[in-house]
Amino acid sequence: MSAKKPKVICAMSGGLDSSVAAALLKRAGFDVIGVFMKFWAEPDKNDLIGSKNRCCSPEAELRARKVAKILKIPFYVFDFSKDFKKKIVDYFLKELKKGNTPNPCVVCNKEIKFGLLLEKALSLGTDFVATGHYARKIQSSKCKSQNDNSKCKIFKLLKAKDKEKDQSYFLWMLNQNQLKRILFPIGDFRRKEVENLAKKFKLPVLRAKKSVEICFIKTTLDDFLRKYLKEKPGKIIDTQGKILGEHRGLWFYTIGQRKGIGFGGGPYWVLDKNVKENTLIVTKNEKDLFKKELICKNVNWISGKEPKLPLKIQAKIRYKTSFAKAKVIKNKVYKVIFEKPQRAITPGQSIVFYKGQEVLGGGIIC
Repeated sequence: MSAKKPKVICAMSGGLDSSVAAALLKRAGFDVIGVFMKFWAEPDKNDLIGSKNRCCSPEAELRARKVAKILKIPFYVFDFSKDFKKKIVDYFLKELKKGNTPNPCVVCNKEIKFGLLLEKALSLGTDFVATGHYARKIQSSKCKSQNDNSKCKIFKLLKAKDKEKDQSYFLWMLNQNQLKRILFPIGDFRRKEVENLAKKFKLPVLRAKKSVEICFIKTTLDDFLRKYLKEKPGKIIDTQGKILGEHRGLWFYTIGQRKGIGFGGGPYWVLDKNVKENTLIVTKNEKDLFKKELICKNVNWISGKEPKLPLKIQAKIRYKTSFAKAKVIKNKVYKVIFEKPQRAITPGQSIVFYKGQEVLGGGIIC
């Protein structure tokens, strides 16, 4: 009698990466189920439903269905639009009103892709959830003895093989219960290899455009904020308190921004926001943007246990920045001290802690 195949739900967006992920799982002998997730999209004019979210458009769903048909796997659509609006969009707007610059993708991974989807998968008797993220995981043991080490197996999150495409930054909120049920089939491949695999599997996804914008914003961030948060003018001041002009609303600006501040005589950079006074603080000296330390909250250690502190790490303060040598210390709050000052440390963004290839965890910059 043959052993039962492990069952996996593969999140399929209709794009290259998730389609190849599904194909690799099928080839590896898993019992694969394709799932397309529907998220919230801005309603069209007069609040008519019919608009589309960039990452789950009707075209994307059609491509995902075609891939599932080619792979001969079952295909389902899960509608998470109400939860997405509440947990991701409302969170995004709430944080902006506080003067922060949130990262909705990080929260979506925790709450939706590896939250709701994983819960649903487990309730349906599935063993794993897989995605097309460029990341890897390994299993290690911290047991001293060989006797029943099942209780002390640790799952580690690692950077992807392709450093250019690595998406481990967006996954720092994951915990052990989630990680043990997650598969990243393309984490050991470079993007070019993934493209070649798509050709090999004859998948019609090579021309699928990859969205790099915030998926639920239909046109521009400015338009979105004008619609949902309106304008709330206030003073623009310099570091000495001198009034230089008027801003449209603090949520239209982010730390380090130079373009679009709205008056001449520059260049000026956004240095800070005073939400209480509704003032935007700018500087003519770009060096003012460099800071050597930060405080972070909501810190998550992927292992489930806080490591011995102080701890030397490599840190990223946003997705597209380089790794920076730093030290994490704790004295009531978590503080990160950098070896070299970092430019435009932005409240609301994620700081992610790395040790070599491993993602140790991260936090939200205060």
